[in-house]
Amino acid sequence: MPATRRTLMASAIALATPRLALAQAEDWPRRPIRMIVPYAPGGGADLTTRILCEAIRPMLGQPIIVENRAGANGVVGSEAVARSAPDGYTLVTVTNGHLANRYVMQSLPFDPLRDFTPIAMISNYPMMLAAGAAAPFGDLKGLLDYARAHPRDVSYGTSTAVSSFVGQSFARLSGVEMTEIPYRGGGPMMTDLIAGVLQVGWGSPETVLAQMSSGRLRILGISSTTRMQAAPEVPTIQEVGPKGFDHTAWIGFFGPAKLPPEIPARIAAALQQAVQNPATRQRLQEMGNLGIIEGPDAFRERNIREDQAWDKAAREGLLTRITG
Repeated sequence: MPATRRTLMASAIALATPRLALAQAEDWPRRPIRMIVPYAPGGGADLTTRILCEAIRPMLGQPIIVENRAGANGVVGSEAVARSAPDGYTLVTVTNGHLANRYVMQSLPFDPLRDFTPIAMISNYPMMLAAGAAAPFGDLKGLLDYARAHPRDVSYGTSTAVSSFVGQSFARLSGVEMTEIPYRGGGPMMTDLIAGVLQVGWGSPETVLAQMSSGRLRILGISSTTRMQAAPEVPTIQEVGPKGFDHTAWIGFFGPAKLPPEIPARIAAALQQAVQNPATRQRLQEMGNLGIIEGPDAFRERNIREDQAWDKAAREGLLTRITG
């Protein structure tokens, strides 16, 4: 049966589409890029994103417009990117709570692995436990002693699924009962800590260290097994609390699925170049960011490994479902 005109046209379009996508990728970017941060302003992901987007703008030759779109543990802003065209003009910055969400939330409107293209890890860091200046304890031992004497009276803030997991693990392994208060972002949580509304909170170094010199916060400990170069006086949790306590988090850039590989490669190369700039590197290090960039391939593998780890934690009952 001879091919119809419509069939021939469809075949021609199908053959031309990959070539068209390649040409568009090679010519990218031709207009401003939108970077969605699905958390409230002032948090670690927001601050790091703004610094690095400003730094890579000269290399890419187009403005990068950072847009905060908070809600539902980062799901609202991430969904907008998952549903966007894979042309490199709508991207997202998320923490590894992006992967944990499907194990703590009842449902997601996307698959965190299948519906996104990993571009680069832009920060890998421990969580910091901070207390407001008005809290009735001044160090980690004081917090644990107070929490044991006053079960559930100590409230701790979290802003992602990762910080929630770290906070719950800390309380469980320390043998204390504390009350979790979830926030829409690290910025609002810091505001309540400083105001004395909240006693302690788990945040990224980018969020916490900015308040360290002001005296409005006390940093009680960090979740890694080694102290941070940016704050060597702050003990690790395991020095005073539960032994072997070791949790880190990351921040990364993603695009929608089927993003042409030339685009992530170009962004990652620009990021690598940006962190070699002394001024940019200093700004990052002051926030506890070592300026280590992980490119698309390694970052994709990290996502797969971590998704498996969250799945294991969920099956072992180590994660708390978000029902609200």
